[in-house]
Amino acid sequence: MKLFSWNVNGIRAVINKGEFARFLQTYDPDILCLQETKAARDQVEIDLPEYHEHFYSAAKKGYSGTAILSKIRPLHWRDGLPLAIVERFNLTGDQYGNPADEGRIITAEFDDFWVVTCYTPNSKGDLSRLKLRHEQWDPAVLAYLEELELVKPVLYCGDMNVAHAEIDLANPKANAGKHGFTDEEREGFQNYLDAGFVDTFRAAFPEKTEAYTWWTHWANARARNVGWRIDYWLASREIAGKVKNPQIHPEQMGSDHCPVSIEII
Repeated sequence: MKLFSWNVNGIRAVINKGEFARFLQTYDPDILCLQETKAARDQVEIDLPEYHEHFYSAAKKGYSGTAILSKIRPLHWRDGLPLAIVERFNLTGDQYGNPADEGRIITAEFDDFWVVTCYTPNSKGDLSRLKLRHEQWDPAVLAYLEELELVKPVLYCGDMNVAHAEIDLANPKANAGKHGFTDEEREGFQNYLDAGFVDTFRAAFPEKTEAYTWWTHWANARARNVGWRIDYWLASREIAGKVKNPQIHPEQMGSDHCPVSIEII
């Protein structure tokens, strides 16, 4: 079974460029998780009869949003975080809005595991959303995943908006303390690992350099591969041994992010 995750940075744009059709034809994923769709389902002109689709859009039009397409019908879908988690971590929002209303997280339950896709809030260039990210969002999502693990193992994917270690970005010294590479964000990612989740790509390739999933539009960064690895597949320890062939696909164009994938045996 092939599982892919891709921040499309606007699904309508990727479709209009012809890149979404090219992606499906090239990789034929069994499960495809999308982030930053920026559209409700009725705004998306695609016909994918082989897939069961679920879109979760932000209350604010044209912003954020996630989706899961699966050839296997999930047992059920869940949108967002449970109310008890939202209340426990006081996820009521900030000057930018309420992250619980931004279409950021979908859960699909299958027979043997959960698939959770998430578009983690960006802490912003001036770090004005770092406090929400560090003290509320990251702990809330981890607590949710740990609740799911009580039932069955979790495969968690998406744009986590953080490079975990220096090996995960081209210019770590220049970016130390900047959004996406602050101590707080890196600590938040480490907390997933400390809780038993496995970074599937790094587990397979512990010393692989120049493996990035996002590039700025500036200074021809993608052509020069001056990027960041901020898109991940994490796996519960219980299922990590069944994860094979984690890959990054920089050859796939259409977004400032590229897809990342795993296979489950």
